[in-house]
Amino acid sequence: MTSNALAQVTFETPLRVRRRELDRPQIAAVLGLVTFGALFVWSATHAGDAGSGLAWFEWRWVRQCVWYALGAAAAVAVCAVDYRTLARWSYVAYWLAMLLLGLVLVPGIGTSHGWGALRWIDLGPVQFQPSEFAKLAFILAAANYLSRPPEELRQARVFWTGIGLMVLPFGLILKEPDLGSALVLLPTGLAMMFVAGAPRKYLFRLVGGVGALAALLLVDVLFAPPGWRIKLEEYQRDRLLVYFGRDFTSLAPPNATAAELERLRERQRDRSYNVRQASIAVGSGGLTGKGLGRGTQKALGFLPPSVAHNDFIFSVLAEETGFVGSVSVLALYAVVLFTGLRTAGQARDRLGRLLAVGVVTLLFSQVFINIGMNIRLMPVTGVPLPLLSYGGSSVLGSLIAIGILQNVYLRRKG
Repeated sequence: MTSNALAQVTFETPLRVRRRELDRPQIAAVLGLVTFGALFVWSATHAGDAGSGLAWFEWRWVRQCVWYALGAAAAVAVCAVDYRTLARWSYVAYWLAMLLLGLVLVPGIGTSHGWGALRWIDLGPVQFQPSEFAKLAFILAAANYLSRPPEELRQARVFWTGIGLMVLPFGLILKEPDLGSALVLLPTGLAMMFVAGAPRKYLFRLVGGVGALAALLLVDVLFAPPGWRIKLEEYQRDRLLVYFGRDFTSLAPPNATAAELERLRERQRDRSYNVRQASIAVGSGGLTGKGLGRGTQKALGFLPPSVAHNDFIFSVLAEETGFVGSVSVLALYAVVLFTGLRTAGQARDRLGRLLAVGVVTLLFSQVFINIGMNIRLMPVTGVPLPLLSYGGSSVLGSLIAIGILQNVYLRRKG
């Protein structure tokens, strides 16, 4: 081979590889989801925002687009730094996130948007939700910790330290209380430990113990008399009762008066209202929906404006685009998740594989829980639908997670 031919092979081959570095199907799917998000946040909020006299730049769909732009910039910044370099700072990010989760619980620093839950930190013009970023910090720290040789993971001390990395943010987020955000950490952490090669017997015992505790909690919520109940927030207990179809009056004390029983029935109607209206919205969409901005459940206020653009955005979408639009959104999520799994399979090292698995499991858990609660498959937990639900913290967190996937893909095996 001549020197010119050798130079051509040497310099042109990396260029050919570089041209296909980005995971284009995943980027296309994310752009599709962002488009759906902007359209249906507009559909769910434009009437209220326009009628309230707000300036156009204060409308929620405009703010959502700004968060999309900032999130895209953050994703690009994450891609620009090798994920192995990011991992070196993972523990700093983790403990900073734990500090913020602790500050949320301090009266005067943490703020509430409803139900009395302290989940946000107010920075004046904007508020952010530390739990959204704590999820990513946990994935970075856990991936860095679990990327050690599998032989070390067989040591009980190493295994339980890895569990501790998950339990600490779980407990702090649960204390807010934010049960939904806390719960998504469990499958994320367990999936990462499984892929890392942690001993199966430890994992099975852990899953069995968690399952037993969950079963005891459900028995307590559904059947325990008032004096024997585990302490839960009233709205959390009510959501579980609604999900399992229990009559609130069945748990009243034997000497309850007629007025007390009526108050319990009224509370049951209030607690189940959003779920009923969301189910009606999804079912009324039919095959092709009622058209963008023409959903009657949302327009007439049956689906409350306070939840239509965030927790129940999928119901608005399903009513206005029907089965076709709903399946299209599910297909876009499937592309993001399956390309993420492909990235995990092609990752250069254990660290990259664990990062990809953690991000994919986190996104899947949030999509499953949110859409599940819109169709009564899951209890209402307040988990946002990634890239569609209104909210700056959720949008930024989701796009940074996509940036981590692209980072691993950029530096995959040759």
